[in-house]
Amino acid sequence: MDIRELQKKVIEFRDRRDWAQYHNPKDLAISLSLEASELLEIFQWKKLEEIDALKQNEIFLRKANEELGDILIYALTLAYELNLDPSAVILNKININDKRYPVDKVKGKSKKYTEY
Repeated sequence: MDIRELQKKVIEFRDRRDWAQYHNPKDLAISLSLEASELLEIFQWKKLEEIDALKQNEIFLRKANEELGDILIYALTLAYELNLDPSAVILNKININDKRYPVDKVKGKSKKYTEY
């Protein structure tokens, strides 16, 4: 399934429940941030070694799957409400980042582009 078909499925799910009334761009952006925070919460206070071990933990993976699902659903819904093509959004950002982070300058480094 491509990303536009997936987006259509998300919007159909929403519309069958009459939730579009709650899905203005502001509230979708807020919800996206809240769900990202819930994803962060499952990593909070854990050491990297613990997280590596949790990659095999069914409960942890289920929770990460659910939170990431919420994030992606809100992102696709926000793109829909702003009439933005998710594929174009992603490809545009990759193009911007390609210019900001040229391989020869940043390979293996984690600094922000403003520091190069």
